[in-house]
Amino acid sequence: MNIDELREQIPDETNCRKFFENLIWAEGRLCPHCHCSRSYPLNGISSRPGLYECAQCKRQFTVTTRTPMHSTKLPLWKWLLAIYYMINSSKGISSVFLARLIGVKQCTAWKMGHAIRLMMHNWAKELPLLSGTIEMDEKFIGGKPRYRYGVRHKGGKATAKQSILVTVQRQGPVLPLPVQSVKTDTIMPVVDSETDPNSVLMTDKSYAFKKPGKRFAYHQSVYHMAKEFARGDVHVNTAESFGAMLERTKTGVFHYMSPKHLSRYLTELSFRWSNRDPKKVVTKMGKRKIIWKPKPIMEQLTSLLPFASGTQLRWLKTGALRQIVSNSF
Repeated sequence: MNIDELREQIPDETNCRKFFENLIWAEGRLCPHCHCSRSYPLNGISSRPGLYECAQCKRQFTVTTRTPMHSTKLPLWKWLLAIYYMINSSKGISSVFLARLIGVKQCTAWKMGHAIRLMMHNWAKELPLLSGTIEMDEKFIGGKPRYRYGVRHKGGKATAKQSILVTVQRQGPVLPLPVQSVKTDTIMPVVDSETDPNSVLMTDKSYAFKKPGKRFAYHQSVYHMAKEFARGDVHVNTAESFGAMLERTKTGVFHYMSPKHLSRYLTELSFRWSNRDPKKVVTKMGKRKIIWKPKPIMEQLTSLLPFASGTQLRWLKTGALRQIVSNSF
């Protein structure tokens, strides 16, 4: 769907607000303050569009109250455009370029991007356990250390780069997790809480995966040091494909992802990775292969916006962001 087709379906701000309300309040309008289902719209001259008042606590709210879009002064159409560009960009979109596209300041676009990533984070928490064939691999992200005369920087697992544990289900979702280092102690919590023990695990020969592999029904590995990258169906190419996409995203779009916000950037990549469908094609050489295409934009919006409720992202006086989790009912 291009921008013109999106505008045809959601032609103005009123329809855009109704679109957000239908998705965020899919089970009926709820007060974000007390969770009461009884409220009424305020249509006075001084009332802003989309304002409601709760019949129980008498507090006023809109569809963006207590969401990552809380207290926004921007039209909801700009928020919809920002979500559209972030979902459709295969490797992400920088805040500088997003600001030019939707007509806001760079700092505003930067906060909007993290607010949308926070919705994606809430969406990712509801994913089912990874099952079937699961691949686990480690990824190091970061630039080369500054050259210093007479100093030899360590490489491999001794590097000072940020470690990321990539856990991916073949033809399914991916769970990238920033960790201090990929060790048995950091892998086991992911194995226990995010994977099905009846699954098959594929890894490389790293000793850190030996103990976690015993929690699965079957564990196979490839020996990269011996130039073995695949042995039949045994490989970690899917996890390495995600790592390659992460590297291209860092190099070509964001250039630097701070440790403080790295988990949100990884969630953005995970959301786009998981919202794809396989499609069988025939190449010019007559070979059949499967390519992955993004799901329709409306389908992705329908799955993302219901997870906007419950968390906020607010500015601090220092210019940093603070995440606020609303009380559960």
